Amino acid sequence: MMSATATQRRRLNYESESDDSGIQNELILLLVFESIKWDLQVLCLVSSVNHKLRAIAKRILWRKLCVYRAPRMVAALANGAPNGRIGGGWDALAKLMFCCSGCVSTRHFRVSRPTPAHFARASRFSKTSGRSFLAKRCRSDLLFISDPCEHPAGGNEDHLGIYRGVFRGFMRSKTRACLIRRQVAFEESLRCPYCGTRVWSMTAARLVPKSAAGRLGSGDRRLEYFVCVNGHLHGACWLIPLSSDEEICDDEDNDGSEDVYGDACSHQTVTNGSTSSLGEDVLGGGPME
Repeated sequence: MMSATATQRRRLNYESESDDSGIQNELILLLVFESIKWDLQVLCLVSSVNHKLRAIAKRILWRKLCVYRAPRMVAALANGAPNGRIGGGWDALAKLMFCCSGCVSTRHFRVSRPTPAHFARASRFSKTSGRSFLAKRCRSDLLFISDPCEHPAGGNEDHLGIYRGVFRGFMRSKTRACLIRRQVAFEESLRCPYCGTRVWSMTAARLVPKSAAGRLGSGDRRLEYFVCVNGHLHGACWLIPLSSDEEICDDEDNDGSEDVYGDACSHQTVTNGSTSSLGEDVLGGGPME
């Protein structure tokens, strides 16, 4: 049997740990975030208070936020994942949902000036768009891709489109197997903006299908994208300008797309049926860390 002294010491340690964070029960923290509809700004602030709260956020809260904001996309990504884990962690997935990665010049894509990363208030992630980014032999992979975040480049340049995405189970994907089989080298000076790991250039790997440019509304060879070891994708393209009488045809209402919102009120509107039963938006209400 455990001695009275050991029991007392264990109780004191628990009380000390609780006093450090100000949180005696993680369930209380969950109830608080549920009551404020998983406010993104508040979660960013809470996770930056101290090491203990940051650990709780990384272990529990970021996953709960992702599920709340994009339940169908998260369900697809977590399907078959061991212990429900996501490559790179749930905090990296949340950052990918709500943050445009920005753009700098690379070997195969040049810009006149860098575009900084920024918080993205609304993004749509689509499986159908993702299939357009997969080589034919890799079409069985599952990839969600966002619509491009449009940035005026200034001067006579076309607008810059910056997009991002995420693979399900990238370690077991055919895309990764193809990169390994071709012995594609990692990029020397570029890291994943979401998890900080090394990336492959899909252009250098010759794995960019022509359908990707068509899906983005970009000309052939006017785009580049990268995939990291955790399956996060980010890239940029030059967007073909549309004339005033041209319209963009949205044929993805029932393709399993996810419109992700960081804004609690906007998310409630969507889940109450303002979009199709297979689509969700990601809206944001404040800056990400």
